[in-house]
Amino acid sequence: MAIPKITSYPLPQWGRTRLGEGAKPKVDWVIDPSRAALLIHDMQDYFLSFYDVDAPLVRSMIAHITGLRAKCRALEVPVFYTAQPTRQSLKARALLTDIWGPGLTNIAPEAARIVPELTPSPEENVLTKWRYSAFAKTDLKKRLAAAGRDQLILCGVYASIGCLATSLDAFMLDVKSFLIADATADFNLADHEMALRYVETRCGRVLNTAEACRYLGQ
Repeated sequence: MAIPKITSYPLPQWGRTRLGEGAKPKVDWVIDPSRAALLIHDMQDYFLSFYDVDAPLVRSMIAHITGLRAKCRALEVPVFYTAQPTRQSLKARALLTDIWGPGLTNIAPEAARIVPELTPSPEENVLTKWRYSAFAKTDLKKRLAAAGRDQLILCGVYASIGCLATSLDAFMLDVKSFLIADATADFNLADHEMALRYVETRCGRVLNTAEACRYLGQ
């Protein structure tokens, strides 16, 4: 199947989002700028093309990510990006083809760029993305360790796929993850909130942009 066209929905404000019957947050982790890194996940034109790019959902998400990145840059918090390549052999793509079809394979190079509002600076790290998790088939864990970082602030698309998988892998690699509820987007609100509930109760902490920015300093 291909990615469907996505109808806009209101971004969740996590403080007003119900976790679910009997579910409670598991951790009270706080972002420490001296230990954290920011990961901007798959914010490529291709993936955003399935939304109405002028809808409040997309514009708000990009604005929140831009604000987070500005805070991180000011504090010298490392900023990472993931981006899937346009040249993917059937062998390299493997089971992704069964679920999602050819993906970015053979699309125009400009469609694979990170959206202009979030263009990386020359010194920032862009990881070639091969699987759902940003840790799979990349050296992200090694780069975090080299920078003395054991916290990962997560934003981007899609919340219930790559962002969730990355958060879960981070937990299993002893990296504390912080998924930013209103700086991520998904196929619909139900999938988005499912990802938030899973992270909050299984492997990380969910924050809104304003909360994350408070930890990063006003």
